[in-house]
Amino acid sequence: MLLALGVLAACRRNVDPVSQGRAYFIGYGCNSCHRVGNSGGAYGPDLTYMGFRATREWLNLYLKDPRAWKSNTPMPNFHLTDQARSRIADYLFSLKGRDFSATGKPWDRKDILGDPVKRGGVIYERVGCASCHGRDGKGGYPNNNVTGGQIPALIRTAEGYSKEEVVARIRNGKKSDKADLNGPDPMVLMPGWGEVLTSDEIDALVAYLYSLKPYAAPGERW
Repeated sequence: MLLALGVLAACRRNVDPVSQGRAYFIGYGCNSCHRVGNSGGAYGPDLTYMGFRATREWLNLYLKDPRAWKSNTPMPNFHLTDQARSRIADYLFSLKGRDFSATGKPWDRKDILGDPVKRGGVIYERVGCASCHGRDGKGGYPNNNVTGGQIPALIRTAEGYSKEEVVARIRNGKKSDKADLNGPDPMVLMPGWGEVLTSDEIDALVAYLYSLKPYAAPGERW
C-alpha cells in the first residue's frame, strides 16, 4: 500500500508522460533488476537501448502480462493499471542510449579496448542483443508468426555467414520473415544498429559472434 501511494505521489509531481513512466519504473522496483545506463541491477536485460530495439506496441503488450509472451520469464506480472503500463512504455520507448553519454560507453574501458571479442561481448549484453538472441547467443526467446516461434540463436553464426554478411545484417537490420504470409507481422524485428553503433563497434560485435560455439554434448569435444 505504501509503495502504491509513493508511486502515485511521484507521478502526480511529474506531468510529462516519460517522467511519470520513470517514476513508475523506479517506484515498482524495476531498476533493482534492470540497468539503464550505469544505474540499476544486472539480473534482467539491460534497457539502455530499449526504445531503439522494441516498438511501443510490443512494450505495452509485454508489460500487460510478461508470461503470456514468454512463459518461463522470471519477470513478474505487476498487474499494472492501464495508465501505469502506458507511462512505463512511454519511458522505456524513450531509452535510446543517451544514458551512456555522461559516463561513457562501458565497452570503451581501457582494459578491453584491445580485445575485440571481449569488447563485442560487452556490446552484445549492454545494447540488448541478449534480450532477443539469449545470453551467449543461445536463443530461446519468442516471436510471433515466425518459423519455430523463436528469434534465431547465434551460436552458429560463424558456420553460416561471412563476416561481411553479419556486418551488413547488424548495420542495416532486418524485418522478421513471416511463417504465415496471411498472418500478422512479427512484433520483434532486428533494428539497424548502424544508426547507433560505429563501424569499429560493429566489428567488435561480429568478432564476439564469431567466437560463439554450440554447447558441446557430454563427452563431445570442440
